Amino acid sequence: MINQVWLKTFCTLVEVGHFTKTAEKLFMTQSGVSQHIKKLELQLDVALLSRDGKSFILTDSGELLFQKGKELLKSTEELESLIKYDEEHEGRIKIASPGSVGLRLYPYLLELQESFPKLVVDYTFAPNKTIEQAVSERKIDFGLITELSQSSNLISHKVAVEPLVLVTPNNIKSVTWGKLLELGFISHPDAAHHGRLLLSQNFEQFEHVDQFTHKGFSNQISLILKPVSKGFGFTVLPLHAANAFPQQDLLQIHGLKNSVSEQLYLCFNRHSIQTNRTKYIKKILTEYLNVLA
Repeated sequence: MINQVWLKTFCTLVEVGHFTKTAEKLFMTQSGVSQHIKKLELQLDVALLSRDGKSFILTDSGELLFQKGKELLKSTEELESLIKYDEEHEGRIKIASPGSVGLRLYPYLLELQESFPKLVVDYTFAPNKTIEQAVSERKIDFGLITELSQSSNLISHKVAVEPLVLVTPNNIKSVTWGKLLELGFISHPDAAHHGRLLLSQNFEQFEHVDQFTHKGFSNQISLILKPVSKGFGFTVLPLHAANAFPQQDLLQIHGLKNSVSEQLYLCFNRHSIQTNRTKYIKKILTEYLNVLA
């Protein structure tokens, strides 16, 4: 059986990339770190590192041990936590989602935390790829994404749909292709994707968002509609983001003839041990999102 103390030293060294810094992080001596690595190599009868002075690179065996070792150490931590402490309404839960749905979910979770003060919610707003990586590395308990993950480490379940809407200044009561060209486009990180999904289904002239004059960009979900409210242009967003903008009287949210929605998936790591609080949060979020849909 692999010694987990040596394994932790090895995985920490690979993540940190430096013997001295690893020793500081683990409150060890540098020679102690080296001894753990040597003992691990002797136990497994393979070379894990190829050393070059003070630097090193992983051998193929070292890379495999690092990937599988991280999973083993994480599972051990989760199992210990599960055995020691597994109350449904207590403990820390880490969640991530794209900004739009997060604008609705995070306030709801804060209300839940008010009801259960021992339940602590850590919420991150992030794009799909970042969320997938965080779930895959078990840095968060689960995530919500708008594209079905292809990662073999993740399990994804469809939990809701989120409509896409076209948003203009409030003086635009009806939308035509000519009017969109005249207005120009307010961009955001998912603008090309959202624009293609919605506009291609409603305007035969549409090819890509670059057909419109660029009138601005924001990567802050709560601020994307600020330039729209000032009359600078139009944009395409999920409905939750559009409804969350505080100055609704300055906007016009248009329901186009052919409606288009994004799928929303809840994903978690297939190797993670599901605690009672994780199961509880997943259940109530799924119910809440279905009500919103």
